[in-house]
Amino acid sequence: MTERTRRPNKGLADLLAEACWLNGEFARAVNRTGTESGLRLRYDDSAVCHWLTGTMPRPQVRAVILETFARRLHRPVTAREAGFPLAAEASTEPDPDTVTGLVEFGSADMDPSRRSVLGAGLYSVAVAVPGWPDNIDRFARLSRDPHTGIGYREVEAVVAMTEKISELDDRFGGRAARPMAAAFLVNTIGPYLRADAPPDVRRAMLSAAADHCYLTGYMAMDERSDGLAQGYYIKALELTLAASDHLAYCTTLRGMSVQAVNLGHAQLSLQLADAASAASPEAGPRMRAFLAGQQAHAAAATGDRNTALMKIGEAEVAMERAEAQAKTFGSYAPSSLSYHLAQVRYELGDREQSVTHLDESNHARHDSYQRYKVLRTALGAERKLELGRLEEACRDWHWALDGYAHVQSGRCDDRVNAMLAALRPYLRNSNARSVYERGRLLAPSGAKIT
Repeated sequence: MTERTRRPNKGLADLLAEACWLNGEFARAVNRTGTESGLRLRYDDSAVCHWLTGTMPRPQVRAVILETFARRLHRPVTAREAGFPLAAEASTEPDPDTVTGLVEFGSADMDPSRRSVLGAGLYSVAVAVPGWPDNIDRFARLSRDPHTGIGYREVEAVVAMTEKISELDDRFGGRAARPMAAAFLVNTIGPYLRADAPPDVRRAMLSAAADHCYLTGYMAMDERSDGLAQGYYIKALELTLAASDHLAYCTTLRGMSVQAVNLGHAQLSLQLADAASAASPEAGPRMRAFLAGQQAHAAAATGDRNTALMKIGEAEVAMERAEAQAKTFGSYAPSSLSYHLAQVRYELGDREQSVTHLDESNHARHDSYQRYKVLRTALGAERKLELGRLEEACRDWHWALDGYAHVQSGRCDDRVNAMLAALRPYLRNSNARSVYERGRLLAPSGAKIT
């Protein structure tokens, strides 16, 4: 666009006014959002002035601008609204063929040359979440290959593989296990979803595929590839809809809520947690605790004290009922409830109780959950330091580093870098200096500091 044909961008100006941003404030917000996708942006108010007079940002930056406005305005913002060419706007519609979209997504994740690009994708607060259909038999719409067939044996194989990869993920971290999960998704699950099968087998395979897709997204989140994780979660939701699997649908929404609150998007987290609870069928007490605990954490993060306390109370009552029944396997255990109690107390300003509950959570979790131990122990150490308990914090950080040497996890990387930042003012203390030097040797280069 030449100087003579350039036109002022009224759409961008209107969005700036709606967001109540000055040019410099908007530029800094764009820079912060860009950092999440690996872009080192250095825009200032003069760049915004150029955009307002008609200079078009490059396509990669346009996507960042749209997401920046979406986060400020708490709604989707389109390319058309911002005065950008429509090519800058990513489609928010689900793939018309769920299986094709899933295989293409997984194939790109398998390609080493594309993984870094995928991993740098932006996490969107305006992502379209497919709702639970009332009377739509979606799985019948998916195309099938009449030349191949599957039975429950293939379903059992997918379930067993997912469980095995989950065990590896818990022990060693997402970075170690996700390439295997993506390959299995493309090479084995994809063809199974295309194969001919009786309706009951087909639904069971779709549910098993949804669980595997959710796990793959969880591991991407553990690597801190948050945009990629969000993409896997959306694919998992599509599969749960195709399978009419209420439980998996609610579990996936809850996982998306966990990701959102950990990234600081508290209002979105609460919306997702509430949606998971509202969509849940007649749930047993463990599932009720599972959902209410996350609602409590999200509500506390928004500052809604009354709702947070009400929901954590519901979670405690439901967990008591679950533990009184016959013991069955469940991902939400007393250690998980203790963690939610810790997060709620911390968000509401009670740091002492938060530390107590974090310690309880660690003691209740089996040692095979190595990454969990690293994350929770390091988080507890950070909060003990906030309370002035330096010696205890250093002891806990040493314990965390014992496990950190054996995991490959972006979230654990973040906690180690946070430890280094927190300890720098205390390096005259011999214990602080000891754990600092140990952590400095183990910390990866280029990891995010939170």
